[in-house]
Amino acid sequence: MQSVNATDMRKDFGKYIDEIVRTKPVMVKRSRDYFLGISVDMMLELVEDVVFRAETFVEDDGSVTLSLVDYDLVVNGKDREDALTAMVTDLREYAQEYYDNIHFWSSDLLRRKQIKGILKVLLTEKDEALKESIRCQAGES
Repeated sequence: MQSVNATDMRKDFGKYIDEIVRTKPVMVKRSRDYFLGISVDMMLELVEDVVFRAETFVEDDGSVTLSLVDYDLVVNGKDREDALTAMVTDLREYAQEYYDNIHFWSSDLLRRKQIKGILKVLLTEKDEALKESIRCQAGES
């Protein structure tokens, strides 16, 4: 992918923003650093296939516990829908914490692999869309 010099981009910033939003991503080079300018719509397409796996446990009292695989998130609700709602809330909180402290969280190799999921959560506005990306499967006791 060809890159644009940051100085050149600064000179005609509006043109490059239009290109990024309406046409294609743009690779920008500043000294030894590179970054990619990409539209939110295209980023959403890149994370569209991200799904979260949750193990489901029905408790003795009939409530439902969900444990998100590869994430340290566990919630309990009166039923599956209530647990899913709680999971989306916790997932959003975790994603924001990850993003706010990305240097810390991404230093852990296992958590670094979560970045696509984190981006999906941060970019997905509707809770229902996030619920649909959580695949529930029976957990093992």
